[in-house]
Amino acid sequence: MAQFLASLGTVVLSLLLAPLLPGVINRVKAKVGGRCGRPLLQLYFDLVKLMRKSPVYAHCSSWFFRAAGPTGVAAGVLALLLVPFGALLPLMSFTGDFVLLAGLFSLARFTLILAALDTGSAFEGMGAAREALFSGLAEPIFLFSLLTLGLQSPHFSLASMLGSIDSGIWQANWSFYLMLCFALFLLLLPENCRIPVDDPNTHLELTMIHEVMILDHSGPDLALLEYASALKLWIFSLLIAGLLLPAAGWQIFSREGWGQEPLTVLLSVLLTLVIVFFVAVLIGLVESLMARLRMERVPQVLTLAGSFTCLAALSLWR
Repeated sequence: MAQFLASLGTVVLSLLLAPLLPGVINRVKAKVGGRCGRPLLQLYFDLVKLMRKSPVYAHCSSWFFRAAGPTGVAAGVLALLLVPFGALLPLMSFTGDFVLLAGLFSLARFTLILAALDTGSAFEGMGAAREALFSGLAEPIFLFSLLTLGLQSPHFSLASMLGSIDSGIWQANWSFYLMLCFALFLLLLPENCRIPVDDPNTHLELTMIHEVMILDHSGPDLALLEYASALKLWIFSLLIAGLLLPAAGWQIFSREGWGQEPLTVLLSVLLTLVIVFFVAVLIGLVESLMARLRMERVPQVLTLAGSFTCLAALSLWR
């Protein structure tokens, strides 16, 4: 019961802190550029403001358009239930749950593409086509990276994949986990519409992917989409943190239970939060030091992520 309440608390904590990640990224970009930047809590303010407004719908739109926001948030919340947080087990765990995790992300993307096409706008249709193209390249690599991680685990579940790693295993296979971390970080950029693949702050027609698909959304619908985007960024950062946590020397408890030292569990949760926000700082540095790539260069980024995943898989047979 104590473990269930603790795991539920980490889910609530994730739901509360997820909008803080874009604020950290924007603040890092502002500091590197010598500007004051927006407040860390800017996304919270924007979400409250949007929730108070009335939505505007096109006459040709249907329920597909209205379903994109709630579906994205629901998929993000369900995905949080599958990912372990530090030494705590997730609320849901079963063999093959990583396939469900990838499927939830695909479902959220599919409903957003349908919503963009439902407006009847050629502009949003262009963004939907770009999103479908790049997702067709990114999703197999994401699944392959999780499957490769499962090769080091006794069971093909996220709780076992991340929970069976301790400092000794990490040190013995450090190259394997580092390559997987790098592959997941490269996937994080296109999956979350970050520079150098996409720019979430641009409104230039030739460069938009994600932003062009949500141009017709307003009020609570836009708030839900922004929040779903923050949740997805948080989950990707949480997966990377789960791989890096044993490198700090903390023993990750396995599926047997809560463990004998709750203080160690609490420290692992705090360290996980530190790594998650470190990933946000790293994203801010990448966006500050790199320009946006041309569209034809984006598949090369995804190919590089796939190459690191393949190298990680091959390193198991060295």
